[in-house]
Amino acid sequence: MTLSVVVITRNEAANLRACLESVPFADEIVVVDNGSTDGTPAIARECGAKVLETTDWPGFGPQKNRALALATCDWVLSLDADERVTPDLGAQIRAAMAAGNVAAFEIPRLTRFCGEWIHHCGWTPDHVLRLFPRGTARFSDDLVHERVVTEPGVRKARLTSSLLHDSYPTPAHYWRKLEAYSQAWALQHHARGRRTSMARAGAAAFAAFVRSYLLRLGFLDGAMGFAVCTMQAQAAFGKYFALYCLNRQDDTDARPGRPSA
Repeated sequence: MTLSVVVITRNEAANLRACLESVPFADEIVVVDNGSTDGTPAIARECGAKVLETTDWPGFGPQKNRALALATCDWVLSLDADERVTPDLGAQIRAAMAAGNVAAFEIPRLTRFCGEWIHHCGWTPDHVLRLFPRGTARFSDDLVHERVVTEPGVRKARLTSSLLHDSYPTPAHYWRKLEAYSQAWALQHHARGRRTSMARAGAAAFAAFVRSYLLRLGFLDGAMGFAVCTMQAQAAFGKYFALYCLNRQDDTDARPGRPSA
């Protein structure tokens, strides 16, 4: 069984080499890059990847489907540039492919925040479906928080070794992702006609903190656990607030007597 590793990137020069070097057993690496200015495509080519450079941004799901369409091997492993496959996980991936079963595999992901691995807060275990036989799955067309959608009848199973996710080395990285994801989420739900309120935004923030800090034991991660749970509350508020602002703009544009542009 052969394996294609697919990755989408934008300005991931600081992460990409370590990501691709963590999968030396891959038969093919596909990188689809969106307008990087830091040399990311060159690093991908140095690592032996097949690279497609794009200028438009259709959203995370469609962009990952572009990468998936370029894969040619029997199996596909989807990675983000800030993820690393450990030797133990690599061995499990190879064993899963060799077993010959048509199944899609979820992988537990362990995330590091500001230098510390987070073991609770709802971040761990974070099972993500990433390994599947080519042709049995695709990515949803969501602009953000895309997911793998399998064909009917495809069995799902889980590996046990963790995929390491070094997504937030500093608070600044978190804030940048929070802003981008909040806006993408709001635009996506606004396009579907969804409405919200300031009360809903506040309730979402409160619920997110209680869920992650108390119900999901974030307090066991100490000071960084508290920071993660607080930021998750801010993320929940941010996406609903962004949608609320879009709703307000709709209401303003619909008022009678509003002068046309």
